[in-house]
Amino acid sequence: MSSPGDVPPEVLNRLRTICGQLPEAYEEPAWIGVRWRIRRRTIAHVYAPDPERHPGYASLFGADEEPVVMTFRVPADDLLGLTADGFPFLRAAWGPNVVVAVLGEHTDWTELTELITDSYREMAPKFLAARLSTLA
Repeated sequence: MSSPGDVPPEVLNRLRTICGQLPEAYEEPAWIGVRWRIRRRTIAHVYAPDPERHPGYASLFGADEEPVVMTFRVPADDLLGLTADGFPFLRAAWGPNVVVAVLGEHTDWTELTELITDSYREMAPKFLAARLSTLA
């Protein structure tokens, strides 16, 4: 069994590809897992929560599955629409516009790329966020 915070390399590699395309975004270790930031603001944070410490996540995974989740920001107007159906998107217990995505075989990486890009737009200075439209 891996230790809390460990994220499978294939998930990290996909997220590195996505976040590496965001102007001036950088990766760093977090208190658990890994996060990507713009300036001092977190865009996305991925980790394997300890089910004993975070029992709310335990019900989302089978007994033989290692949980992996990512938190990110969404525009406030999009929060309810994204989280209303529940799994794989849940409202985080903190922050007014923070979503938890449960990652796994079901993950739609195209959708997740769009959501991470939107999180960047929420957190980045306006002049950097504006550069995204010129990268397409």
